[in-house]
Amino acid sequence: MLLGGVALGLIAGLLAGGRLSHLADIRLRWAALIFSAVILRYGTEIALGRGVPIVDDLRELLFAVSFAVLAAGLWANRRFPGMLLAFIGVAFNGLAIVLNGGYMPVWVPSLEFAGLTIADVNPTFHTLLIPPLDERFLLMAGPLVDVIPIPLPVIRDVVSVGDVFIAVGLAFFLFATIIRTPDEAEAEGSGPPLVGLAGAARLPRGLAPLVDRGQVRAETGLAPGLAQAAALERPLVLAGSGPGLSAPALAPLATGEDDIVAVGAGVAARPRPTPELLRRARRHPYVRLALNGPFSALWAGQLISVFGDRVHQIALAFLVYQATDSAIAVGLIFLTATLPNLLLGPIAGTLVDRWDQKVVMVVSDLLRAALILLIPVAAVINLALVYPLVFAVTSVSIFFRPARTAVLPRLVRQDDLLTANSAIWLGETFADVIGYPLAAGFVVALGASLPLAFWFDAVTYLASAMLIGSIAVPAVVRSEPVAAGIRGVADDLVAGWRFLRGETVLLANTLQGVAGQFTTGIMLAITVIYATEVIAGGDVDSGKVVYGLLETAIGLGNLIGGFAIGLIGARLAKGRLVILGYAVAGACTMGLAFVGNLPLAFGLMLGGGIANMVYIIPSQTLFQERAPADMIGRVVGFRFALVFGALTLAMGVGGVAVEVIGITMVLILGGLLTFVAGVAGWFVPEVRDA
Repeated sequence: MLLGGVALGLIAGLLAGGRLSHLADIRLRWAALIFSAVILRYGTEIALGRGVPIVDDLRELLFAVSFAVLAAGLWANRRFPGMLLAFIGVAFNGLAIVLNGGYMPVWVPSLEFAGLTIADVNPTFHTLLIPPLDERFLLMAGPLVDVIPIPLPVIRDVVSVGDVFIAVGLAFFLFATIIRTPDEAEAEGSGPPLVGLAGAARLPRGLAPLVDRGQVRAETGLAPGLAQAAALERPLVLAGSGPGLSAPALAPLATGEDDIVAVGAGVAARPRPTPELLRRARRHPYVRLALNGPFSALWAGQLISVFGDRVHQIALAFLVYQATDSAIAVGLIFLTATLPNLLLGPIAGTLVDRWDQKVVMVVSDLLRAALILLIPVAAVINLALVYPLVFAVTSVSIFFRPARTAVLPRLVRQDDLLTANSAIWLGETFADVIGYPLAAGFVVALGASLPLAFWFDAVTYLASAMLIGSIAVPAVVRSEPVAAGIRGVADDLVAGWRFLRGETVLLANTLQGVAGQFTTGIMLAITVIYATEVIAGGDVDSGKVVYGLLETAIGLGNLIGGFAIGLIGARLAKGRLVILGYAVAGACTMGLAFVGNLPLAFGLMLGGGIANMVYIIPSQTLFQERAPADMIGRVVGFRFALVFGALTLAMGVGGVAVEVIGITMVLILGGLLTFVAGVAGWFVPEVRDA
């Protein structure tokens, strides 16, 4: 796992035009202590393997010191991209080893699922953790130990969630190091943390006093303002924007007199030239985001957390189904998970506007970790207790989403905001396309140990809370004081609705979203029927395969569309992209009514998936640019309630409509609704030219 992260970072950096020679130029703080900790950690393991008695007696102390010093060194260098992720991983692994007397336990069922045997376990460092899942498992820090099986040839292994964080962190760090110039790397790693600067270059010490006095201006490409954050919670949540804080570009800054040029009465710092390939690579929007330390930490942490959600989602379905043998009970658990979106969305958004949004995210992650830990315990006591816990998890998530919406643009440059939307969407789509099969395999590997899936997800929430808590986020500048009391909250709620209702572009976009998601809800309800009855000719077993392929096509389309919009979307008119996306999505849905073979249906689903991203990501950006900074939560909450309400209603009527008018007519009418919603925007100049 760790070697894979190193290889990924190096290869990606070289492909982007970086140089291995930059590795020699990196200047880490506390570098000697970091390397001493690494030597102590692996030296201890080597000495244990050779049977040194005194080392065996002191193993717990030696490992504790090595992990503590290494974690401290990584924390001191947290401004480098990837270091926060590696810090979380080292902290998790160190905690697991110390709690187990200097050993890292390996979960035996995961070992067997990976295709390994007890003979493959290194007894000098590892110990076996055997079923059942009981208090002993928790006392041995079971969710933090080696529980994730990798049943692949060559890299067959069992790793911990800490190993995953370390590997991803190393990949980000090496990629950024190879891409950066030596001056940038040294500037980023030195000095105190910079609030809101996401891995950007810093002024050299020699110029900083001049800048403070207004005599020098650094040509860093300062944006005049940053839009507020994007809601990146699948197609159902959009966000608002407003004036924000600016962040420096990633261009290298001057370090000597030859790099100073006159600007009016003062001077300015001129970037040193870099090789053309490297310069072009660093201008690539996705590369800029990867070089952005806090964003890369947030993105990777959320990706791992989303994968944890996929694991517990599958485990939850199996847990309820095994306990009840009822499809209705399984359906009710997911219905319970959707209700808070309808009931609490606007209220949660209003409260988030009034609170410290970084604190909201950290507390939300900690609460979700605690609630998910309780789900398998509640299932043992009484399955009915699982339903309120699931409702509570979704309710807390409703507070997290608008809070993340509000902080994202304070971590990225304004011209990177659309690409940041795309990157987070790509991460979540990747978790769907790749994560669901991996999560299913993990749940299968657990067998009767399903509670571990929930505890694993709880660990990912805990890691996310630690990462978010470590990121500096500038405060929102409010246009007016926050009124206290219930009356103040009610006034804020009304103000948010009035703003959305009076903003032509955002209101029209919301109505388009309602129509589009109504069709999406219908498709969610009838795709299984379409796959079985139309494509597979009524063969249920073949229908299952077809259904899986059609869902895969949508996921692939989302990946393709999201990546493409991230690359070129900033060059195109957002309003016209939204119109095009809805029109194509509607046309693809109508096309399904007239095809009866898998290749054509697969192509139409693929096209629909691409079209989804063509309207979703630009819509998010429109909301970011037009909603006031201190009103984001309310706007997001109202939009989410309307759009998600349409989706839920459609899921309820889709199956009934098929019985009444037939699946062909349902597809035609549903697709026509989305097509008309998109084309209608063309006849509203404000919407078309947005």
